[in-house]
Amino acid sequence: MDIPVSAELKGMGGHLETAMLEGIEVGDTTEEVFRALESEVRTELSSRFPTKDRIKDDRVVRAYRDLYWRIGIDPTKQRPSSEALVRRILKRGLPMINQLVDAGNLASARTLVPIGIYDMGRVEGGLTLRGAREGELFEGIGGISIRLNEGAPVLADEKGPIHLFPYRDSTRTMITKRCEKALIVACGAVGVKGRLLHSAVEQTVVYFEELGGIP
Repeated sequence: MDIPVSAELKGMGGHLETAMLEGIEVGDTTEEVFRALESEVRTELSSRFPTKDRIKDDRVVRAYRDLYWRIGIDPTKQRPSSEALVRRILKRGLPMINQLVDAGNLASARTLVPIGIYDMGRVEGGLTLRGAREGELFEGIGGISIRLNEGAPVLADEKGPIHLFPYRDSTRTMITKRCEKALIVACGAVGVKGRLLHSAVEQTVVYFEELGGIP
């Protein structure tokens, strides 16, 4: 899916890689299968990051931290979503939500790329990566309601923002077991594009299949 990106966001390094899944069935994740996949990812990450201090110095993690500074977020107080997943998987493990969300979380932790997944049945019109309009309302997962400042990076449809780029998704388009068509989005940054983003999207699809989802 071709998603237009505003000139302002392009200048900040914002870009996307996407994949569409149609006719899918999303179910509950089987814990045994999930924990086995999580263990594989943990082993890989433990080898890559023998100490926690090594995480923030990784080239990909650093790229998203730099992006956070450019969009006005202090990454020492609010870590990039993929970095947060890495730290959580190494410390205590990930929660289970459903097959598709869990697939995205595993893929994001493994690749260090922030991944958003959206129920296209709840999207209205086309999508654009753009700056927010002053006062636009964003209703985030977890009951977070935010009136946005002008220029805040968002992925939006004709109704309004469905994603605060590159770290928070909305309740309106979140993935539930009722979803039949989903859009996977890998969020890029300066120096993080092309092959790595494509790999993150592909890995999400692979994990979805391994967790028993039907793409």
